[in-house]
Amino acid sequence: MRLFRRKSTAADPPDPRTAWPEQHVPDDPAAAAATFWQGWYDLLPMVSAALGEGEPHRVEHELCELVEALHPRLHFSLERGHRAVYALVVTGQEDPELRPFTDAWRVAAPPEDAIWEYHDSVPPVPDPTEVTVNLGEQRIALADVRVVAQVDEDEHVVDVAVFHPGFGNLDDAARQTMTFLPLDATLGERLAAERLRRVETAAAEPAGAITLLEFRELVRGLGNGPSENVGAPD
Repeated sequence: MRLFRRKSTAADPPDPRTAWPEQHVPDDPAAAAATFWQGWYDLLPMVSAALGEGEPHRVEHELCELVEALHPRLHFSLERGHRAVYALVVTGQEDPELRPFTDAWRVAAPPEDAIWEYHDSVPPVPDPTEVTVNLGEQRIALADVRVVAQVDEDEHVVDVAVFHPGFGNLDDAARQTMTFLPLDATLGERLAAERLRRVETAAAEPAGAITLLEFRELVRGLGNGPSENVGAPD
């Protein structure tokens, strides 16, 4: 369950006539990472108290400042962990210009323990078929998502079409969100960026469609060599 994601906010909207302030980018990613982790240690008692009381918003401002000091274009989230109680995610959303900062951040991270684990990209959900997404009055169970995938055996990438029987009840923006969200939840941010090439929304369930867990197995197998095609996007 995602608790919150970095989102810069202000009490009042900026005046459009005002130039956007230049944001400082550190010269040394390793030094910036060390500064981040020192700030994290200092802030950790406040973070633990806020999470323990179910009020993560209490530390959102402080964490935003901490992440922005590492690099102003990075994003973060506090999530339920897979191996620990909580997970701290700091991601550049696969922007190669930000990779030196997330790499330095991960190298400098403390050892994981029973309470905290750390990720430099959004990890996959352990079982996406157990997730239900609420979009207004619509409830979209990812267990009902079907994917048809065509593998490029030379490039080891996949073209996909995504179908859900509830797509017809969604507007265009929500339908686009629900096209990409199941893929990110299934593969995680990094693997999705590496292996997905063309993504489409299917208006009807295509022949040869597979479940999200079958799709995960297919994509994870691409690193070991060519895979056979499964269906074909409309």
